[in-house]
Amino acid sequence: MAAIAASGSRAGREDIADVLIIGAGPSGSVAAKHLAQAGFKVVALEQGHMPDAGRYPGRRPEWELVTQKQWHPNPNFRDMPRDYPINTTESDVNPLMFCGVGGSATLYAGHWTPFMPSDFKVRTLDGIADDWPFTYEELAPHLEVIEREVGVSGLGGNPAYPPKMAYPTPALPIGKVGHKAAECLDRMGWHWWPGTNAIPSVPYNGLNACVRRGTCMSGCPEGAKSTTDLTHWPHAIKAGARLVTGARVREITVDERGLATGAIYMDENGRERRQRAATVILCANGIGTPRLLLLSKSARFRDGLANSSGLVGKRLMMHPFSAVQATFEEDLESWRGPFGQNVSSYEFYETDEKRGFLRGAKWGAMPGGGPLGATSFVGSKVFADPNARVEDMWGTNLHDLVSRRFGRTMVWGIIGEDLPEESNQVLLDPELTDTDGIPAPKLIYKVSENSERMLKFHEERCTEACQAGGAVEISVVHQMPDTGWHLLGTCVMGTDRETSVVNEWGQTHDVPNLFIFDGSTFPTSAGLNPTATIMSVALRQTRRMISERRNLEAA
Repeated sequence: MAAIAASGSRAGREDIADVLIIGAGPSGSVAAKHLAQAGFKVVALEQGHMPDAGRYPGRRPEWELVTQKQWHPNPNFRDMPRDYPINTTESDVNPLMFCGVGGSATLYAGHWTPFMPSDFKVRTLDGIADDWPFTYEELAPHLEVIEREVGVSGLGGNPAYPPKMAYPTPALPIGKVGHKAAECLDRMGWHWWPGTNAIPSVPYNGLNACVRRGTCMSGCPEGAKSTTDLTHWPHAIKAGARLVTGARVREITVDERGLATGAIYMDENGRERRQRAATVILCANGIGTPRLLLLSKSARFRDGLANSSGLVGKRLMMHPFSAVQATFEEDLESWRGPFGQNVSSYEFYETDEKRGFLRGAKWGAMPGGGPLGATSFVGSKVFADPNARVEDMWGTNLHDLVSRRFGRTMVWGIIGEDLPEESNQVLLDPELTDTDGIPAPKLIYKVSENSERMLKFHEERCTEACQAGGAVEISVVHQMPDTGWHLLGTCVMGTDRETSVVNEWGQTHDVPNLFIFDGSTFPTSAGLNPTATIMSVALRQTRRMISERRNLEAA
């Protein structure tokens, strides 16, 4: 496939595509596959490359070390040639992303957690934020198609969700970590369910079965974790889509009528290239998409492309996140994968105003990882032994810590709903640029008081559950800074052009042939990993584009 993509990147650059897709991550991949199969002439520009599974470090003994630099999810730490820098001096949370075919899912854990019905009507239920312009029930048929394409593993019947079609592959084993997590929650009488993951338990759609190596977050060397370079791009290319890698887009071009005509991009040799198109779809994530719209300002669009509402880049949501690591006396084999969620809980997901905050959070129990993972949690601690002390991690103390924790820990990830605030935003930095001299994004993001109270409540409840399950040591890390995986909300969808950037189909109000299909259009963030919903929304919008192809306004 890499050869096909590479040869395609040099042929017919000036051909006019029916549809130009910018970004080959989860949303762009869904659009490319389905549009190409419907007969559209599709070109996709991706500034990264096709992943090479042979470079993933999970099989190598230095795996945990290289995840601290070369495979770190923070592009400012990783600092690879195809990354772009991000000014985070005014952000409480660092954005995490990856440039390449398949996008940031290359480094995700594979949690598959579709948004719930309540997440689409937050204004109606709780009087805050906004309702989505469509419902869970309207999205559900598209979700079921995506789950079959992705190869999701899971156990049907979770009472937290409405009934739906069975998952295409059986649930992964929850392992000893999952059994311990379930025991903790059972002792409290709280909800839990075996984890649902974008990791098949049997070979499926070009994917291998999970071997439970547990190195999911630095790429899966087994080809088991579901990423769209494996599940979608082979089908898209077979159907005629052309994938151009190493293409850093700097501007969406428009004509005298204000319609999008394509994009200007820089190739890896620093040469300026142009791709023309009748229709343009942006899928560059919640930071890259508003960045490109702001870069594409002109005499006609003085505040940035599609920005008559002034909301491009605003309402950034990245999810408040805390983690609770519990250590037990028994061996949990917690080095064993997958690193997706073994067990999840929605016990405190919906709003209860008596708790002192609005909305809620999902808990996901994961393994503790390798020896470095056993030492990585430095936060407030709770001990079963009141005489125990917090030791420093040097010399013999380090060895003692690894011996005490390695294989005996589980980690609860707490994902809280991030409410939209216009003060949290993506701007263009006046000084910082990428290696092509294109202005870099700057983030302004502060964790709200509602989020602070939410996380504290969930940390306390999670600690109670771990104590009930017999934990001998509990480490709580409140609002971890390197947790900005979920980049949402910066080009919000809605029915009113004065208060939104795109309509319910992802079409920008200002430029009829410019669409946005990624998570930047989300009105709210839910308290869940968003990939399932991003891909499902992208399919919904793509199917609408296919059905309305004769009515599309084109440059």
